[in-house]
Amino acid sequence: MSRLVIRGGRAVTAAGAAAVDIEVTDGTISAIGPGVGSAREEIDATGLHVLPGGIDSHVHFNEPGHADWETIANGCAALAAGGYSAFVDMPLNSLPVTIDGESFDAKVKALSASSSLDFGLWGGLVPGNLDQLEALHARGALGFKAFMCASGLDQFPACDDRALLEGMRRIAALGSILLLHAEDPHVVDALTREAIAEGRTAARDFIRSRPAAAELDAISRAIHFSGEAGCPIHIVHVSTVEGVRRILEARAQGTDVSGETCPHYLLYTEDELEPLGGLGKCAPPFRTGADREGLWAMIAGGSLDMIVSDHSPSSPELKRGEDFFKLWGGISGCQSTRQLLLHGALMRSIDVSVIAAATATNVARRFGLARKGEIALGCDADLWLVDLSHESAVRTEDLLYLHPVSAHVGQPIRGRTVRTLVRGATVFAEGRAVAGTAGRQLTRTP
Repeated sequence: MSRLVIRGGRAVTAAGAAAVDIEVTDGTISAIGPGVGSAREEIDATGLHVLPGGIDSHVHFNEPGHADWETIANGCAALAAGGYSAFVDMPLNSLPVTIDGESFDAKVKALSASSSLDFGLWGGLVPGNLDQLEALHARGALGFKAFMCASGLDQFPACDDRALLEGMRRIAALGSILLLHAEDPHVVDALTREAIAEGRTAARDFIRSRPAAAELDAISRAIHFSGEAGCPIHIVHVSTVEGVRRILEARAQGTDVSGETCPHYLLYTEDELEPLGGLGKCAPPFRTGADREGLWAMIAGGSLDMIVSDHSPSSPELKRGEDFFKLWGGISGCQSTRQLLLHGALMRSIDVSVIAAATATNVARRFGLARKGEIALGCDADLWLVDLSHESAVRTEDLLYLHPVSAHVGQPIRGRTVRTLVRGATVFAEGRAVAGTAGRQLTRTP
C-alpha cells in the first residue's frame, strides 16, 4: 500500500478548521487527527491551510476541435495552480459538440489522453437529439446542458419550449439533471436586432440587449417546466440577486432546482465592461453594484452555495473589434477563481470554509460526485495546500492558459498555492504543474 501523511496543516473539514494530520492510503483519506502514524512520504503543511481540492463544474476546454482556443493540458495546469483537482467540461465549444454517443466518446478519449485532473462531462440537449440522451447517459454523462437562447454556435442550437419540456421528461426518467443557460430568446433577439439595425454596437449597447428581465423570465419558465416534468434543474451563471431569490423560492416550494454564480459577477459591474473590452464580454453580462454586493451577502448567508468559473476562452483575435456584438463571449479565468474569492470573502469577514464548500463540497453533493469535495474519511485525497497569508494580484506571467490573457489581470488575490493533490498525487507544486498523473472520469451517484 502507498501511504502519505500531511502534517500540521489547518484542515478545513465539515466540522470546521483545525490543525490536524491527514493520512492518505492508496489515494484515499484513511485517518484525520493529531499525530497520526508515520509514513514513507510526509508533507509538512505547518502554517498552511488544507482545503478540499476544488471542483469546477463549468469549464470549456474546447478539445477536440478548438485546441487553438484552449487545450486540456493547459486548462488542467491552470486549474491545479488555482487549487482544483477536478472539473466537468461543457458540451459545446469543442467540435464536434457533445450531443451524441460518438462525440462523447471522442471527448472522453481526448480527456483521458491529456487530463491530469479527474474529469466529468456534460452531455448536450438540443432540438433533434432526444434519442441520444440515453446513450450519453449510459456513457457516463453527469447530466445535460441546454440553452434557452442562442448559444453562439450554430452546432448547438437553443431549445424551444417544446424541446425543453420533452427533454426534461426524458432526463427525469434517466434520473439525471439538466443545466440551463437561462435568458429569454424573444427579449434578447429583439433587442439585439434593434441595436444592430440602429448602429448601436458598443459595450453598453450589448448590456442593454440582455437585461436582467430576460434572465429572470427564463429562470421562472425553467422552474415551471421543471415542476411539470419532475426534472432536477440547475441554472448556470446566475448574475442577479433576484434570480437567486426565484431559485430559492421554488426550492422552498418543492422544486428540485439549484443555481451557481461566477467570480465575474462578484467582481465587476456594468460600468466596468467598456474599460475591459472584449475580455469582459459574457452572457449574461455584468450587472449592477447592488447585484454584486447582494450576491456576496447571499454567499455569506449560505443561500448562494456554488461558485464556478465558466472558463470560456477563445483565440485572442476573437475578442478584438469595434462591434461588441461580434466579439466572442466568454471569460478566461479558471486559474484565479479560488484566490479571487478568498480575497473578496476575507475582505467581507466570510470564513474560508464558506469558499471551500462553494467551490468543492456543494458542487460534489449537487452533482452526485461521491468521494469528492470533502476532507473526510474514505474520500479521495484531493487537497489544496495554500498559504493564506500571501496577498498578490493576478499577473499575466503566471497564467497557464494556452493564451495567457484574462479580464482578471490586476485583480487582488489571497492565497499562494503550495501544493495541489489529486487522489494523493501531487499535480502542482513549487509554482509549476507536475507531470505524471492521469485523471479519471467521474461518474454520478444518484
